[in-house]
Amino acid sequence: MSHANARLNVRGRLLLIERVVGDQRPVSHVAAELGVSRQCAHRWVKRFRDEGAAGLVDRPSRPHRSPRRTPADVEVRVLELRRQLRVGPARLGTELGVPTRTVGAILQRNRVPRLAECDPLTGEVIRSSKQTAVRYERDRPGELVHMDVKKLGRIPGGGGWRANGRGGPGDNRDRKHGLGFDFVHSLVDDHSRFAYSEIHPDEKGATCAAFLLRAAAYFADHGITRIEHVMTDNAMNYRRSNDMARALAQLGAQHVLIRPHCPWQNGKVERLNRTLQTEWAYRQIFTSNTERAAALAPFIEHYNTRRNHSAIGAPPTSRLSPT
Repeated sequence: MSHANARLNVRGRLLLIERVVGDQRPVSHVAAELGVSRQCAHRWVKRFRDEGAAGLVDRPSRPHRSPRRTPADVEVRVLELRRQLRVGPARLGTELGVPTRTVGAILQRNRVPRLAECDPLTGEVIRSSKQTAVRYERDRPGELVHMDVKKLGRIPGGGGWRANGRGGPGDNRDRKHGLGFDFVHSLVDDHSRFAYSEIHPDEKGATCAAFLLRAAAYFADHGITRIEHVMTDNAMNYRRSNDMARALAQLGAQHVLIRPHCPWQNGKVERLNRTLQTEWAYRQIFTSNTERAAALAPFIEHYNTRRNHSAIGAPPTSRLSPT
């Protein structure tokens, strides 16, 4: 395969050499026939005369010297911290005092897979994820909030299969004999990324409505005094629930539904769901469901007040007015 920026492949270069060196034709004439500049043709002819046929093989574009390249010890620290924390370039850059783009270049240079392709507990590559280039952000807190539910399998006493291995005690992957699911309800502000989550035993309309009112009160305590629009998917518990309709009316908020089968339109709360999985639910091994549930509220507090959000470069509370 030819170099990405090459005007001639290896066969074209051999043809150039055959006509210039073998047939003794002028370089300018042959260059015009092959659609390259005289300088390019002279460069290939010189390389052939200096190195023979081996000189016509593709070479990397990397310079021979890179005096401004990141020192090796910094690269080692970046890679080691990535293995320990399993976080992205923005978080790594903040921890190490290295520019985010430099961290990204180090990870790419060392072929470190993206977090979306890795298992959140082990860091092993297991999948790739869809991306969308369509991005937007509302102008003020409370103008639009995103709402969704994430289902997680409950953990038996003594730990599940993550603690005891496949087929061991607590391996409840079989839905028929498992303990059922926890439903993590979440609300995210579009402008600030301020979030609130609770765990409930179901995702019925009444449960969703009560959660929305409590989340709105939590938002109000932190400076988001009014919610104007609430975006959800088209699930029946949102779209057909009288309890949800009453809760929205009580808040004076308009219900916004995404296009069916297009979850990326509600992407900010979908992204929070993944963050909850990787940094709370599966970040460590829990030995009981109660232990995992107790860790949710402290994580949400950390997420809102101390954890830098990659989209805004600061914790969500930095975009809220002090109360």
